[in-house]
Amino acid sequence: MVTNFRQREILDLARKDGKVTVVGLAEHYDVTVQTIRRDLAELTDSGQLERVHGGAVVPSGVVNIVYEERRRLNASGKHAIAEACAQAIPNGVSVFMNIGTSTEAVARRLLNHENLLIVTNNLNIANILMANTGCEIILTAGILRRIDGGLVGGLTAELVKQFKFDFSILGCSAIDSDGDLLDFDSQEIVVSQTALKQSRSVIVIADHLKFKRTAPLKICSLSAVDKLFTDVALPTNFLNECKQWGTDVVVA
Repeated sequence: MVTNFRQREILDLARKDGKVTVVGLAEHYDVTVQTIRRDLAELTDSGQLERVHGGAVVPSGVVNIVYEERRRLNASGKHAIAEACAQAIPNGVSVFMNIGTSTEAVARRLLNHENLLIVTNNLNIANILMANTGCEIILTAGILRRIDGGLVGGLTAELVKQFKFDFSILGCSAIDSDGDLLDFDSQEIVVSQTALKQSRSVIVIADHLKFKRTAPLKICSLSAVDKLFTDVALPTNFLNECKQWGTDVVVA
């Protein structure tokens, strides 16, 4: 429960940036750090934030963030990643795109591409790309997940198996420090895993907030990925691992 205007603004800041700090908020509102700590404690107790050292983050755990809130998280970073990713996709290729606000951002950058075959289990992506008359769209079958317009399950995976894609563009909910891609829904994961196997080149798009979150289920390792697009420089040790795996990292 939000008890004052400051807490509402703190929630908005956390959703936008992924994290807020006690010192930064105290300076921003010209109040004591004790006041901010009380605000964060109340927001944490109500389940709206999760405390970390020095501040708080949008909670993850085993429950995914509401889809419309995810759409607003780090919008500028997602747009930069989407632009860079779209530039890496030539005309005249086949592409699988999975569920997520990041892949939807890429779809918007593909509106001027020509002779694309797009296969997707995301109703939103199909709706976006309808405006591109040079794009053939195949929407998979499957169980409709109303919260985000995703189609999931075994039937979806069976249709994906019929294709051999030039590219798969995949989003995920989180990336672990060991390079594992993580998500929440096992029925969604089986579709992404199938697309991985059916693709000549695999692209993962993940803004920096994905490296701060967690999720309970593994999709794959980055070692199975050809190219990772993100929006901030990654730690040297992580980059070294990617180099050993043969995974190119592009910072948009």
